[in-house]
Amino acid sequence: MHYQAAASWGSYVTPRNAVVGDPLERIERLASENAVVIFSMSTCCMCHAIKRLFCGMGVNPTVHELDEDPRGKDLERALMRLLGSSSVVPVVFIGGKLVGTMDRVMACHINGTLVPLLKEAGALWL
Repeated sequence: MHYQAAASWGSYVTPRNAVVGDPLERIERLASENAVVIFSMSTCCMCHAIKRLFCGMGVNPTVHELDEDPRGKDLERALMRLLGSSSVVPVVFIGGKLVGTMDRVMACHINGTLVPLLKEAGALWL
């Protein structure tokens, strides 16, 4: 896993220059930089579960911990607007496209559409 900021496990990527501007544009840019991107909170149990799901499948997601980002609150509000929901994290993007929160990802996993999405994005080869 690649982390946007220091976290308790996985590999780490220090935050790139905190871009001042529209948080939605920043989300779009961050989401398109890697095959699987998770916006998370380091203390959220559902976030932990979704990270473990992807790691267990052999996927190496890039994780952006909102509570460890100086502009995380702005990103969190932008994700709320994007999703039209007050419960934001975890939010998953695959291939630069919004998949959604935990319920959507789990539904895709259960109905068999998650693996093809991951293969299409280049996150899974088998």
